[in-house]
Amino acid sequence: EVRLVESGGGTVQSGGSLRLSCAASGLTFGIYDMIWVRQAPGKEPEWVSWINFDGGSTVYADAVLGRFTISRDNTKNTLYLQMNNVKPEDTALYFCARPTSFSPPDEYEYDFRGQGTRITVSS
Repeated sequence: EVRLVESGGGTVQSGGSLRLSCAASGLTFGIYDMIWVRQAPGKEPEWVSWINFDGGSTVYADAVLGRFTISRDNTKNTLYLQMNNVKPEDTALYFCARPTSFSPPDEYEYDFRGQGTRITVSS
């Protein structure tokens, strides 16, 4: 059974930092690309960042470019998202997922996702 479990969410003030983690099990983590997706209240989900299987290539949505950093540790089967200089518009449920397709800026699909961790940014 594939399991993706996110942690690290919470409430943070605007301009602050958080690091999200996504612990993976039930799959050979190190051979798969991964993505972070977020869904703000009342809005459609949007992808935030993508990383290839070995961490050698990353892509970011324009809204987070220069502020967020995606990384992974394949020895720990864990995906990360370092969030710096957060803004109120970053408030959302963040979840990690295994993409089956990824074609920015808008097209992506995934087959497995975690339950998510909620981020609230106060102004």
